[in-house]
Amino acid sequence: MNAHYVFIAAGFLFGGSTSRAAEIGPDCSFNSIALHGDVQVVDSFPDLKVQIVTSFPDLNVKRVESFPDHCGEWRFVDSFPDFKIQFVDSFPDIKIRYVESFPGLP
Repeated sequence: MNAHYVFIAAGFLFGGSTSRAAEIGPDCSFNSIALHGDVQVVDSFPDLKVQIVTSFPDLNVKRVESFPDHCGEWRFVDSFPDFKIQFVDSFPDIKIRYVESFPGLP
C-alpha cells in the first residue's frame, strides 16, 4: 500500500476527513469576503454557499435592520449587497447558526 492510501485510510480511521473545513479567518472573512454587511439571497451564482445548522456552526449570525458593522451581523437586502449567498442542504462553504445575541465566531 503506498503512502497516499495510508494517509487517507488513517484520516477515516481516526475520525478525520479529507475535505477542508471552513476557514474563517480571525478577521471574520472567508475567501476575502467580510462576513458582515448587506447580504442578498440568490438561487444561482452565489459568493458563498451557506447551510443553516443548530450545532457546531462556523459562524453565529444575527439578523439586523441597520448598521451590520460587526462580525456575523447580516442585513438582508434585495439589491446592492456586499455579498450574495445561496442556502444549501449539503456541501456548504460555511455553516451558520442564527442567534439573538453574540454574533460572530463561536
